[in-house]
Amino acid sequence: MTDPSPAESPAPSAWGSIRRHWAAKLVRDLLIGAVLFSLALPVVGWLRAPDLPEVAPSFVLQDLNGKTVRLEDFRGQVVVLNFWATWCGPCRAEIPTFSRFAQRHPEVPVLGIAVDGSRAQLRSAQKSMGIAYPILLGDKATVAAYGASTLPTTVIVDEEGHIRTAHVGVMLPPHLWWVTR
Repeated sequence: MTDPSPAESPAPSAWGSIRRHWAAKLVRDLLIGAVLFSLALPVVGWLRAPDLPEVAPSFVLQDLNGKTVRLEDFRGQVVVLNFWATWCGPCRAEIPTFSRFAQRHPEVPVLGIAVDGSRAQLRSAQKSMGIAYPILLGDKATVAAYGASTLPTTVIVDEEGHIRTAHVGVMLPPHLWWVTR
């Protein structure tokens, strides 16, 4: 075999053009993949959601300061219930989404229902993770009533106390905004 002659080799500018073409194609394919993933995530979360009754189960839980919080206290408002744990990586990943949402949409209460941890541990987590919404101490009865066996589980309760939707897994900002409207 002989090396190609200079006449047979692509010119340096042709190599640059080929590289730019493949780079543009790679970027396009990555963007398409990201869009498809972001569209599929809510569907998968909805499919994995627990089978819940039409009316949201009532609960009486305490926040980190010992104040009693009842679901009925929020009648007339859409409420976001997010079941989470301090050890849950996906839970921790979605906390900034819920915090930004709570700050931007104070008309929609977000309640983080912690399934583990003491008040002191949860206060520390709230501070270190910048959680900008109330954390409630979940109990076994409430967790079971909402079927939150997989974390994170998010349930949206409408103004009349009916369950609008439930989602298992990380919620993305557009999906959270859409399900609360």
